[in-house]
Amino acid sequence: MSPQNQYIVVLMTSPSVEEAKKITHALVSGKLIVCGNIVPGIQSIFFWQGKVAQENEVLIIGKSKRSAFPGIVEKVKSLHSYTLPEIIALPLIEGSEDYLQWIDETVQ
Repeated sequence: MSPQNQYIVVLMTSPSVEEAKKITHALVSGKLIVCGNIVPGIQSIFFWQGKVAQENEVLIIGKSKRSAFPGIVEKVKSLHSYTLPEIIALPLIEGSEDYLQWIDETVQ
């Protein structure tokens, strides 16, 4: 995998700050993400079970490697209260060399 394809930003939502902290701590301590940012106070509007729904949620932004994504999905699903949690990854196309090295040294 070329270096520009190996780093990802993972977006996950949670119903509460407490659950987001629990998930983020587990992902960091398990070396699945190098860092997770918890952003409270987002409004999500989505289509679910045949209708439009709206919820207050918390966004988790994790930085990791593509190779760790299956483990991230498994860990989040094991801790999350949602039936179908959002766990999506976007390519991280650029980053400072030192930051990317930190990801390489930390994420297993």
